[in-house]
Amino acid sequence: MNAVSTHAVPAPHRSGLLTWLTTTNHKRIGVLYMTTTLAFFLLSGILALVMRSQLYGPHLSLVDRQTYNELFTLHGTAMIFLFVAPFGLGLANYVLPLQVGAPDMAFPRLNALSYWVFLGGGLVIFSGLATSSGAGASGWTAYAPLSTTGSPGPGMDLWALGVLMVSAASIMTAINLLVTTFVYRPPGMTMWRLPIFTWDMVVTSLVILMAFPPLGTTLVLLLIDRLLGGHVFDPAHGGSAVLYQHLFWFFGHPEVYVMILPFFGVVTEIIPVFSRKPVFGYTGLVLATLGIAGLSMGVWAHHMFTTGAVVNPFFSAMSFLIAVPTGIKFFNWIGTMWGGELTFPTPMLFSIGFMLNFLLGGITGVMLASPPIDYHVEDSYFLVAHFHYVLGGGSLFAIFAAIYFWFPKITGALLREGWGRLNFFLMFVGFNVTFFPMHLLGLWGMPRRVVTYADLPGWAALNRLSTIGSWIMAAGVLVFLWNLWTSLRGRIPSGDDPWGGFSLEWATSSPPPEHNFARIPPIRSERPAFDMRHPDLRR
Repeated sequence: MNAVSTHAVPAPHRSGLLTWLTTTNHKRIGVLYMTTTLAFFLLSGILALVMRSQLYGPHLSLVDRQTYNELFTLHGTAMIFLFVAPFGLGLANYVLPLQVGAPDMAFPRLNALSYWVFLGGGLVIFSGLATSSGAGASGWTAYAPLSTTGSPGPGMDLWALGVLMVSAASIMTAINLLVTTFVYRPPGMTMWRLPIFTWDMVVTSLVILMAFPPLGTTLVLLLIDRLLGGHVFDPAHGGSAVLYQHLFWFFGHPEVYVMILPFFGVVTEIIPVFSRKPVFGYTGLVLATLGIAGLSMGVWAHHMFTTGAVVNPFFSAMSFLIAVPTGIKFFNWIGTMWGGELTFPTPMLFSIGFMLNFLLGGITGVMLASPPIDYHVEDSYFLVAHFHYVLGGGSLFAIFAAIYFWFPKITGALLREGWGRLNFFLMFVGFNVTFFPMHLLGLWGMPRRVVTYADLPGWAALNRLSTIGSWIMAAGVLVFLWNLWTSLRGRIPSGDDPWGGFSLEWATSSPPPEHNFARIPPIRSERPAFDMRHPDLRR
């Protein structure tokens, strides 16, 4: 029985399209963010299926070269800028104020603006498809000169403008998350009692403030080159194409951690709940997150080993070193499960899938930190396998874990466990069948970003296997959509706290009322909801 009521009196129900369009409530904006990013995920997944179908066999002609270039540019851009990173920000929009006991975000109107700028940026990026020249087609990195003299027409301009808008939206959200956490915490919630997800979003927000302004500068310079004849990245007029790589990757590698740190936080929230134990090594997890953020600003040039323009030993050493705090997190996750009363509902299954996939992605990342290995597999399918294991097998699986875990909090209903387990197993099998063969393809010399390939020994068979895996993965996503549909139509009430959660959002109703709490329970530890349910226990 609860020691204190924390449920606010529900506000009068307001619905309708206009209410959603004009809302400044963090919960609705969080839902808008997450549903929009899932729509971009589905769109980019369709693009990926077309690409994999094109690569099912050698010398196929399902799409032409220009169309294929547009497909992989939009797929990479959407997955990175419009799905993985902004889903973490959208989840934080909903969950973080609840975890710190705030009634809303610190700047509600800025919060609403950030969403609409993000949505506008995504639409601008895809609007290139409606132009005569087609969408941007120089890859999600948009290296010069491919993105300058090599991409005439407005499609590339729209790509750069859209990504610039998305970057501005991310900066706005990062400021809001930081101020909300620092200013709105209730009495007793010191920084060392914050939930790990909130800690990870604080650090992610700091990384955004360091990494995204250089990206904005890069995109402005790119537009100046394209529209005003600036020649900043044109060696023929005294510019430097390598400068583009420096500026882009000074953003790009910290951005990898913008896409993974929130989901480290997600699995750190889920694993203790289903292990029925406090998180093992709370302080170590926080310090590891801070260490990752600091080191992430010093490894950008490991993407440039083959340029001859960087000091390879230094950036190699930094790249090896950043694996250490990530290893600490794995040690702590395993330590949390060790000796616990483990249960395996769908959120836990996706969290374990995240750990297994991300571990393989991390191991290949350590391999790529060695310049001799990097020289061998540069621009090969080995790199495609590596970053998909990190961001697809890692971030994507944690995103699904988050959806299954917090769906009851958002809707007051449970997703179906049977469909959820099928969703997990199809995606786990499909993902590994899709991307594991790419390691071998890369080691055998298959270059990435090619529309077709020669019929060399083993290449066709592995590409067919990879394409079949993508279809299995797509089936898993369809099962997820069916689960959403059936669970919302035939609702199974979840109660306020179906999992026995630990952090503060589980101490209010599901879904939460307008201003989240009428009264905040006493904060005695980093597990206030657990403490509220067990008032006689003292740590």
